[in-house]
Amino acid sequence: MAKTVRKGSTALLVGTRKGAFIFHSGDRKRWSLLGPYFEGVPVYHMALDPRDGRTVYAAATSEHWGPSVHRARIGGDFRAGKSAPRFDPSTGLAVTRVWHVEPGPADEPGTLYAGVEPAALFRSDDGGDTWRGLDGLNLHPTRKGWQPGNGGLCLHSVLVDPRDPRHLLAGISAVGVWETRDSGGTWSPQNEGVRADFLPDKYPEWGQCVHHLAWDTAGDGGIFQQNHCGSYYRPAGQRRWTEVTKGLPSGFGFAIAAHPRRKRTAWVVPLEGDFNRVPPNGRLAVWRTTSAGKTWKRTGAGLPGPHAYMGVLREGLATDRADPVGLYLGTNTGKLYGSRDEGRSWREIADDLPPILSVAAGDVR
Repeated sequence: MAKTVRKGSTALLVGTRKGAFIFHSGDRKRWSLLGPYFEGVPVYHMALDPRDGRTVYAAATSEHWGPSVHRARIGGDFRAGKSAPRFDPSTGLAVTRVWHVEPGPADEPGTLYAGVEPAALFRSDDGGDTWRGLDGLNLHPTRKGWQPGNGGLCLHSVLVDPRDPRHLLAGISAVGVWETRDSGGTWSPQNEGVRADFLPDKYPEWGQCVHHLAWDTAGDGGIFQQNHCGSYYRPAGQRRWTEVTKGLPSGFGFAIAAHPRRKRTAWVVPLEGDFNRVPPNGRLAVWRTTSAGKTWKRTGAGLPGPHAYMGVLREGLATDRADPVGLYLGTNTGKLYGSRDEGRSWREIADDLPPILSVAAGDVR
């Protein structure tokens, strides 16, 4: 049964290992809950389409029905597309999970991208009803050498350039960052300066374990990256990444999110390392930069610790577009936190959810 979500509300879309939940609020203090949706089914990512502020996309992977992309009007019932992203049978490949859904550019209202496992990128031009693979990447000559990260061989980050819809970047674990400037026809690795400590060659052309990507909202093409082996920033117009881990308690983490309006401003959630994926010193904290990583400042009043030994996954940190900006953080222990002051202070929004795989925020219109 459909439920009304008021225009002007902030919506939090939370994907978990056992279904999805939508929280909504008019003041970001008191939250109402819709769901659960997809009960018992892992939902790796959700997105509220910024082009209309009402359409929600969800990437669900059912053990019975397999992976698929679903669509709903916010507050309404989800339905699967006419078909799911899938490889041509001749490739011998089969989609096992949909990791990420990304709405296309503002002037292409039906365009949607899906990043899947095993690593591939698909495009829909009818809102997720039908899909085609971007085989310039999916069948790239280097594919035979691609190796999975700990979470699988997954394409989990998709950036669509707001200045040029032909320009996209994709993050693949553990293959690195790839870029196209011709709408997906041809792709090239973009990993100069990024370490791969787990390989004999520490700086290969590709093979890095990128964890998450975010545009610098300066709007000039700068990009933030959280990697298995450090935090990085790539300035606009350059190919080489600069490591910006100095000042952080750890170079390891999964989540990174950028300010929607302020240049060179982003947040990360460091974890001890791949050997122990918990907050350093047992204190969950979010670190902020306003200088593209040249300096960092710890924030986290209201977050748990000491003795807080949860993790935050790659889609577990999100921002809204309010003023001041709200931040939202989900843990793999099922806790959801929110900040109305750009991360300076935090309050618990929900407890005892299933392990949280993703958090996304959007403005309801």
